[in-house]
Amino acid sequence: MGGKCPHRKVKKRRLSHKTDRRAKFLIKGDDMVYDELNKPEEERKALPLDEDLPGMGQYYCLHCDRYFSGVAVRDDHFKTKKHRRRVKQMMGEAPHTQLDAELAAGMGMPDNGPKLMSI
Repeated sequence: MGGKCPHRKVKKRRLSHKTDRRAKFLIKGDDMVYDELNKPEEERKALPLDEDLPGMGQYYCLHCDRYFSGVAVRDDHFKTKKHRRRVKQMMGEAPHTQLDAELAAGMGMPDNGPKLMSI
């Protein structure tokens, strides 16, 4: 009784798998972005001009680690749900680091708990 509609065409993916995976590895990890956000203003570097980046590398969202082509595009990004969720995540507790992962896997120094006083 059921079945596929003969008139429906298969929807194509908007992004290819290759583009999606490439973008995944170009962004910084959560722990690196968190460390950048917690630096004082004096230690943060000014954005240098870079012809390879969109907008010559001048329009940057520190929370999302993304470059934008202009001020209007960046300001529209600040209003999105994805950006607001990322800001909330970065303002919370510190994300897990590589050291945490190694300790959980038993590859780091052991944690024997608090030392007891001898009487």
